[in-house]
Order: sequence, then structure tokens, then C-alpha cells
Amino acid sequence: MKRVLLPVAVGVLLLIAWEYLVVGLEIEEFVLPAPTAILAALWQDLGSLFGALFYTFKVTLMALIAAILTGVPLAFAFSRSRTIEMAFFPYAVVLQVTPVIAIAPLILIWVGIDNVHLAVLIIAWIVAFFPILSATTMGLKSTDSGLKDLFDLYEVGPLKRFFRLELPGAMPYLLSGIKISAGLALIGAVVAEFVAGSGGSNGLAWRIVEAGNRLQIPKMFAGLLLLSLLGIGQYYALTLLERLLLGDWHESARGNGK
Repeated sequence: MKRVLLPVAVGVLLLIAWEYLVVGLEIEEFVLPAPTAILAALWQDLGSLFGALFYTFKVTLMALIAAILTGVPLAFAFSRSRTIEMAFFPYAVVLQVTPVIAIAPLILIWVGIDNVHLAVLIIAWIVAFFPILSATTMGLKSTDSGLKDLFDLYEVGPLKRFFRLELPGAMPYLLSGIKISAGLALIGAVVAEFVAGSGGSNGLAWRIVEAGNRLQIPKMFAGLLLLSLLGIGQYYALTLLERLLLGDWHESARGNGK
């Protein structure tokens, strides 16, 4: 209960202080709107903002699923062959360290202005891919050596070994990577929507840009609020999934439940 009440109490106090600061110092709305003005803007544009939020969430979820479907098999290949890992891992690192804001315009050009949705999805996938690949590879390599010897003794095939031994053992690593990638996928989707601009995207980031161009600052903050809530919701949903999948047998799951 404390883990819920303390952050809520701090948030309420900050909002009250924010409201009184804006009103007391007579700060203009286009500089810093009060929380009440932000909530009013959110209520006024509820339909369009939630439609844009759903679009951004859909792209984020698709990118995360694509990252899992590509990262896990490649991690399996890396854990099986040191040669494959040495050959391809540096290119995965390149995807991770290249600033997404720098390559987003190129991807948009290559995919085509008429395929903004695909461009946003690719960019979100790029930033979500590496944490899953890296975490899963580490997890697969951390399989208990005694259990490996036991599977060798019974001559278990590689696929059965993967699903019966290595993947369950790597699950805490994989779930941790997914939690990181979910946040990064959201960031990638937002950056891609910003780059697309010109109304080419239907996502929440474009609504924020549009509101900024029209000096509708409370609407901008309302969009930022929804993005923050989406990120928080993703994190806690995946934390719950982690607890459901791992139960109480793993230390990480027990820690999240404190």
C-alpha cells in the first residue's frame, strides 16, 4: 500500500504547489499553464487526444512485439555460435548507439511519405530491439552448467533444450529487457512522429506539435500527461506480467512485490 500511497501523495502536493505558484506569480498560460487549465484542455479535447494516444500505443506495442520476435531468435543463434555472435553483434550495437533522431528522416525518405505508419514502426523497432537481444543473450548464456550436462547426458536436441531449459532460465533477463524496450519503443514512436510532422502521423506526438504551433500550451501539456501515463502504465503492466510468469520462485519477482 505504501508503494502506491507515497508517490500519489507526493504527486498531489506537487500539483497543489504548481497551481499556487502559477496563480500567485501570475504566470501567463502560454508560458506555464496551471494543472487545472491542463485538465480543462484534456477534457475539451478528450476525443482527439485519446484517439492519438491509442495510435501511439498501437505502434509502440507492434514495435515491441517485432523486437521480441526478432531479438529472441537472434539471441538463440548467438548463444549457439560464438562465430555468429562475433559477426553480427557489432551491427546490433550500431543500431543501439546511432541517434534515432539522425536516422529517422532517412527512414522516412526510404519508406516514403505515403507510408508514415511503417516508418514510425521501423524507428520504434530499432530502438526497442537491442535491449531484448542483449538481455536474452545474457540469460541464455547464464544457464546452469549442471543442468546443461544433464541435458547432454540424455542427448536432448537443441530446440527442446531451448524451450525446456534455456528459455525458462533466461525469462527474468528477457522480461527485464522487455520492460526497458517498451519505454524505448514509446520514445522511438514519439521521435518518429515528431520527424514525420506536417500532419503525416496520427499519433499523440503530432497532436503536441500541432498544439505548440497554435500556442495551445495547455493542450500540449495534456498530451505530455497522456504520454507519461502511457509509459507508466506500460511499465507496471509488464511488472505485473513478470510477477505472473515468474511467480515467487525468482528473487526479482519477490523484489517487485515488496
